Amino acid sequence: MINTINDLEMFARKLRGRIIETSHKAEIPHLGSCLSCVDILTVLYFSILRIDPARPRAEYRDRFILSKGHGAPALFQVLALRGFYPEKMLDTYGENGSVFAEHPPAPAYLAGIEAATGSLGHGLPMALGMALSARILQKNYHVYAVLSDGECNEGSIWEAAMFAAAKNITNICVVVDFNKWQATGRSCEVMALDSLADKWNAFGWDVCEVDGHDMEALIQSLRKFPAQNKKPTAIIAHTVKGKGVSFMEDDNNWHYCIPSAAQVLAAQQELGLEVCV
Repeated sequence: MINTINDLEMFARKLRGRIIETSHKAEIPHLGSCLSCVDILTVLYFSILRIDPARPRAEYRDRFILSKGHGAPALFQVLALRGFYPEKMLDTYGENGSVFAEHPPAPAYLAGIEAATGSLGHGLPMALGMALSARILQKNYHVYAVLSDGECNEGSIWEAAMFAAAKNITNICVVVDFNKWQATGRSCEVMALDSLADKWNAFGWDVCEVDGHDMEALIQSLRKFPAQNKKPTAIIAHTVKGKGVSFMEDDNNWHYCIPSAAQVLAAQQELGLEVCV
């Protein structure tokens, strides 16, 4: 576990550089969505989750579901940096037959993955099933799920949210990567998401809002889970799509754009990283 903010920020910069480089080499998109959740994943994997890369299927482990499966490139890099598999394996990313595709594969194919995701709205119900299983089997692990804001358009999210509150499932924590964009426009213009925190609160969850790029704020919010009021927990993390690279930030074109070699170089220089292109 790493708790120093400087170390976490260094890991986040490194991850952003790798994600951008990999997007260029593999010609795979969703870059903006990956960059917005990097700080959330960094805090979870290096300061919060009870996991052991040497025992990825240990019964006691916390479970993590990337419900926004299109953010898989970020998760793949985090798992490699955390030691679940050699970083060299990611050289096959996007190749025919590789386990590294645009979305997380089935758990049998890659250490550290708990569920194949990508169909938006499915990750939270799966995470809720795992949390309920822990209660039934009297296990003490926690379940975390990272959702996109656009994913909150899906009825399955709110059905799961109602069930969790009705059954007082307290060992589940949702983090919404609220970067304010969906594939085709602003999230709150595509659907009436505002106020997102009020919606989760109305569905019976313990809710807080944080700056999703403030490592210390994320740690403090996540360490308050489980809530003392016997409710499931939802953290609304306000983020910026394309965070970390000025020419990508809050530009929805980077939902599908592939960076050129020159753009990778510029991004790595801005992140203060060794140039790898």
